[in-house]
Amino acid sequence: MHVKKLYYEDCHLREFTAKVVSCRETDGGFQIELDQTAFYPEGGGQACDLGTLDDVAVLDVQEREDKVLHLCDGPLAVGQTVAGKLDWARRFDLMQQHTGEHILSGTVYEKYGYHNVGFHMGADTVTVDFDGIIPPEDLPGLQKKINEVLWQDLPVKCWYPAEDELPGIFYRTKRTLPWPVRIVQIPGVDSCACCGVQVARTGEVGIVYLLSAVKFHQGTRIEMVSGGRAYELLHKIYEQNRQVSQAFSVKTSETGQAAREMNERLAQEKYRFGALQKQMFGHIAQEYAEAGDTVYFAEDLMPDKVRELADAIADTCGGIACVLSGNDEDGYNFCLVSRTKDVRDAGRSMAGALGGRGGGRPEAFQGKLAATAEKIREYFTKK
Repeated sequence: MHVKKLYYEDCHLREFTAKVVSCRETDGGFQIELDQTAFYPEGGGQACDLGTLDDVAVLDVQEREDKVLHLCDGPLAVGQTVAGKLDWARRFDLMQQHTGEHILSGTVYEKYGYHNVGFHMGADTVTVDFDGIIPPEDLPGLQKKINEVLWQDLPVKCWYPAEDELPGIFYRTKRTLPWPVRIVQIPGVDSCACCGVQVARTGEVGIVYLLSAVKFHQGTRIEMVSGGRAYELLHKIYEQNRQVSQAFSVKTSETGQAAREMNERLAQEKYRFGALQKQMFGHIAQEYAEAGDTVYFAEDLMPDKVRELADAIADTCGGIACVLSGNDEDGYNFCLVSRTKDVRDAGRSMAGALGGRGGGRPEAFQGKLAATAEKIREYFTKK
């Protein structure tokens, strides 16, 4: 028995009735077959529909050997007539993304002659792979042309041409497909073979935004969003940019320049701070001149600066310099340095005794301890 695929007859059908043909319990739930369905099964780069059949949830939909199988969280009686209801927000989002991809692919094919060789509809964005190089600087022009197609509100025609009609129809493909072939066509924009569900008119897509174009294998991967996803993303981006403009006290159109200027100032201040910090380390090192083995706790130093201070003290103390920085809650970064001794055994012994880890070379051993400052000081007092 061939299932009647209502999702091809009317992509906007949200509710329907059907008769249960079979119900089989599986590891993941109950696999239910209907005599007709509006639930689109996963395929063609598009995720499946979700929703309900009476009071049971549809968790997954797959097509196997011309059967559409609905994985549900409860059983349904064979022969029973059930009411199906799609998660329409999910379905419409997927339709917007899919038709948006068709308009992009048709536009790219017309401009460059490149084929769509990969399509993935993720939870947040859609990626489309093409078999040629598309410069990132071309994205604004492509995006403008795509959105102009949306504003024209063109019809999206989906149908199975007759066997003798198919050879006379142009459609994007890298190889000839055997009949029957489902064609999705947007006049003057795109014509391709596709088994997915689409909006009825391009205006339903609303907006398409191209996020990036990066080299992928020998071609280009474009990341994009359409419809509601594009609206939500642009709203979030604008809200973040508005907050940045307030922080910098500039217009929203000037935040990029303001951020670059701030980065330049921060880089200059970081350079000045580094010079002052190096001077401070030198003064600290002089305080421990000829002191022998030295343990020094420093505040708020990154691991590289812990090493730098240990180096400075080791130059003057004449023994092993151990510098630590951190807190009792998060632990302490440490570095042992000596100009005359191999510090690896001392480092491993300290790390083992104080719940830490580390490694290094004869002249320097770095790591992190999980002990408190009191426990660390007790360790060195007993040595």
